[in-house]
Amino acid sequence: MSTSTAEALSIGLLALVLLCAVVRPWGWPEAVVAVPAAGLVIATGAISPAHAADEAERLGPVIGFLAAVLVLAQLCDDEGLFRACGAWMARASAGSPRRLLAQVFVAASVVTAVLSLDATVVLLTPVVFVTAARLGARPKPHVYACTHLSNTASLLLPVSNLTNLLAFAASGLGFTRFAALMALPWTVAIAVEYVVLRRFFTADLDAAAPPAAEVTAPATPVFALATVACTLAGFVLTSVVGIDPAWAALAGALVLAVRALVRHRTTPVAIVRSAAVPFLAFVLALGIVVRAVVDNGLASALGHLVPHGTSLPALLGTAALAAALANIINNLPATLVLLPLAVPSGAGAVLAVLLGVNIGPNLTYAGSLATLLWRRIVSEHDTDIGLGEFTRLGLLVVPAALVLAVVALWGALQVL
Repeated sequence: MSTSTAEALSIGLLALVLLCAVVRPWGWPEAVVAVPAAGLVIATGAISPAHAADEAERLGPVIGFLAAVLVLAQLCDDEGLFRACGAWMARASAGSPRRLLAQVFVAASVVTAVLSLDATVVLLTPVVFVTAARLGARPKPHVYACTHLSNTASLLLPVSNLTNLLAFAASGLGFTRFAALMALPWTVAIAVEYVVLRRFFTADLDAAAPPAAEVTAPATPVFALATVACTLAGFVLTSVVGIDPAWAALAGALVLAVRALVRHRTTPVAIVRSAAVPFLAFVLALGIVVRAVVDNGLASALGHLVPHGTSLPALLGTAALAAALANIINNLPATLVLLPLAVPSGAGAVLAVLLGVNIGPNLTYAGSLATLLWRRIVSEHDTDIGLGEFTRLGLLVVPAALVLAVVALWGALQVL
């Protein structure tokens, strides 16, 4: 196959895979289209079997890590962790929608950082709907916080997001150094989100709310909290001794799984289902299709656009390019494309890519799969989220958060 034909085929298949991931015709899982597309680029020679195997080998540990974290998050939900979180938000807000927004920011930031953005979108967002209804508050500011923070607040740890796992593997950083470098950008980006959302939704937050009903606090899920804490400690320890942190995630998931099975709170089938195997297959297939696009010309085209070095202008340019590409082709493909181009400039450039692909998707619905999933959950609760409103809020948040987070990253690189 000629290079031009291979390029056209791989780009067309990537567009089809992303379109089906957004639309999900007939409710099909994303993998239904992505897996055959990956097979087609291999069968037609758009990507060599050796390169496809290399990509699978590179993504294998990341996908295993993701599966373990998804299971861990679901088992924490089964233990009552998110119900307890909702009760805490209701009590701490004392009936004030503005205080509730602050509690949602705290909860969503922590859940996203520790249990991944999927936990915030799938498990925390419904809890926020219930909590807002219990207080008589308008839900829109609080559920918007969930989607924005599922992207922005995923900057802190390697385990917070699939894009983080990819960047972590490419950066050469240890777990603690990654977190130390991203702590200030994470804090700055969340602060910008909070200030803008409070101003943007002033009318909703000032709407009168009836007195909140007394909230009965569920039992604190001590075992789940202790397991999560030990798992986080395991991430640090495995990074120090040079072991893949996926083993720590697997250990945490196994501890909760055994407990849940012994107490008959779950089944082996439910545990396997919580690993989202079709989505894992989608990630692997998407990686192979993106590699085909990169091999057939995209890498050389973008190579002229990616700034070199880790000066502040270079980091700003890298993050802006990553944000733009995330909104065009989704943040996961953008990460797969840009990381190999950023690696020669060092860990700072890799982290700048991460800022772009994590903050940037708050600009459009198609920016991240998490946003698309959040939109479906919101529609199930009969809440109207217009494209115009989503985009206006994104235009207010994304440029400011991205620029200030990059400046914070540059400062952290100078100090650390």
